[in-house]
Amino acid sequence: MATMNISLPDEMRAYVEAQVATGYFANASDFMRYLIRVDREDGRGRLRELLAEGERGGVSDLTLDEIWERAREQAKSRAA
Repeated sequence: MATMNISLPDEMRAYVEAQVATGYFANASDFMRYLIRVDREDGRGRLRELLAEGERGGVSDLTLDEIWERAREQAKSRAA
C-alpha cells in the first residue's frame, strides 16, 4: 500500500482525531479511506472528474442548444 502525507489545518486535524477516538476507525488512514469510499459511492468524485475533464477539453464549436440536444440524446440512449 502506498503512503501519502497530507497537511491539514488544526481544526481538521482535530476532527480526524476525534473520529478516530470514537473507536469506529482504527487510525487516521482508516478514516481517510472511508471518506474516499463515500465520495466515490455518492458520485461526487465522478462528477468532479468529469468537470475537470471538461475544463481541460477547451472550448466547443457547438452552440449551447446543440450541446443540450446531444446531452438529451445521450441520456435517452442510456435509458433505453
